[in-house]
Amino acid sequence: MELNVINEQGKPTAKLAASDAAFGREYNEALVHQVVTAYLANARLATRAQKDRGTVKHSTKKPWRQKGTGRARAGMTSSPLWRGGGRTFPNSPDENYSHKLNRKMYRAGMLSILSQLAREDRLVVVDKFTVDAPKTKMLAQKLQGMGMDSVLIITDSLDENLRLSSRNLPNVMVVEVGHADPVSLIRHGKVLMTKGAVGKIEELLA
Repeated sequence: MELNVINEQGKPTAKLAASDAAFGREYNEALVHQVVTAYLANARLATRAQKDRGTVKHSTKKPWRQKGTGRARAGMTSSPLWRGGGRTFPNSPDENYSHKLNRKMYRAGMLSILSQLAREDRLVVVDKFTVDAPKTKMLAQKLQGMGMDSVLIITDSLDENLRLSSRNLPNVMVVEVGHADPVSLIRHGKVLMTKGAVGKIEELLA
């Protein structure tokens, strides 16, 4: 598999030979869906707390007598059938939303995404990518000159100036190889990787 290497003007300058095991896989849509779903579910926090009929604030007095009123029988105003009553199956903060995903499946899913990005020309490589100062405007101008507006930048070692420059750009994200995730790979229009990052991905995932 060969990946396009571009310069700072966004023009292709060379080809980089990459491992077919990492960047030449067939796209497995079912596996990618499972990997993305598991990633989002495992990031979810159980912060909702609802009350059942035993914990809702209410009076224990019977609303009306059992017979003779023509209305349905009622024992307490905390009934889930009543407005303001408790929930039948309330959410609790100790709910577990996590999905189990084998490491081998996760790696295969990530490589399937990277391979598809390479086939769609959404994955490009640069020798190195840095900025001289932690300036958002400087990084924005550099990406604009390369013809990129929505981009995930994956580096082998995170440059502090680059990290600080990207924080205020909503469609730009800078991560190291070990922190790349399937959702970010799919969400951004382009994925820009350094040559060192390509080698690390082949070591970590392939």
